[in-house]
Amino acid sequence: MKPSDDLRTVSLMVDYLFGRGVSRALPTSGFQLYHSRRSGRVKLVNLDGRIFATVKPNGSMALSVYGATVLSKSPKFRENCVRVSDDAVPFVKGGKSVFCRFVIQAGKNIQPKGEVAVTDVRGRILGVGMAVLSGSVMRQFKHGVAVKVRAGLPA
Repeated sequence: MKPSDDLRTVSLMVDYLFGRGVSRALPTSGFQLYHSRRSGRVKLVNLDGRIFATVKPNGSMALSVYGATVLSKSPKFRENCVRVSDDAVPFVKGGKSVFCRFVIQAGKNIQPKGEVAVTDVRGRILGVGMAVLSGSVMRQFKHGVAVKVRAGLPA
């Protein structure tokens, strides 16, 4: 594939999963896609030699912290983010789950089992993971897990 085809493929995937227009935050070059030898589908997306995201068998993307940081430049990506209080910051950085009582704000695009980025009160990316609840319900609950964090910000 040509590099322009790689960018188009990643742009389509990002817009489909995180909302139309989020792909405008992507750089125009530096993407490299790795395909499965057996099926030919995309398995891994690198940007400038760093892992941007892995592609799950169902077609969704599991963002890396680096990938979420790149996409966070888009205001529309904030609808896929969970903002937590300062009390939860060290735990999220350590890869621990986010509990509902620490959620300050949750985006409207968040669905259960959807990919989310966890941010601090200033909007900086702390980690990435999978939502357990929808964004509208996270603020209503005071107990239970809101996000299962897969990766926290490296120390």
